[in-house]
Amino acid sequence: MTLDDTQKMQVTVWIEQGLKLAEIQKRLETDFGLRLTYMEVKLLVSDLQVLPKDAEPSRIVNLGAKTSSAPSPTPPGAEPEVMPPDDMAADLPPAAGRVKVSVDQIARAGAVVSGSVTFSDGKQGTWFLDQTGRLGLAPAEKGYRPPADDLPEFQAALEQELARMGY
Repeated sequence: MTLDDTQKMQVTVWIEQGLKLAEIQKRLETDFGLRLTYMEVKLLVSDLQVLPKDAEPSRIVNLGAKTSSAPSPTPPGAEPEVMPPDDMAADLPPAAGRVKVSVDQIARAGAVVSGSVTFSDGKQGTWFLDQTGRLGLAPAEKGYRPPADDLPEFQAALEQELARMGY
């Protein structure tokens, strides 16, 4: 595997254009008649000290409710509530401290992100966002419903906490 300087420059250009290693491997064969294995292309790119561009990961978290037939993850013995979107949550000042939200370091099974919440009356529950962006809330006490004033504050605190963590 010997490439001359112009061929190495062309490989560098392809990498900067965002071509993947497999695409570079094909281009080397079609353009230069060089048949290299994937590993050889990987070593070539490493020798050129040029890193392939990775696609920017999207980090959009939809806190609004969506209707879907997909089952939502729930902790054993608890029924989740899908919270409706609330435009007032964006108008609230930073969490006033009545509702406390925490995020689990490891998300619960079936959830993209999960955590716990303590409402203004001291009652606790767990929350999660599933793969479709639905927000679920499972109170620790069966049948418990948080105060209506706490829900927009919960959503605002959750949004702040997720933004702080990069979601």
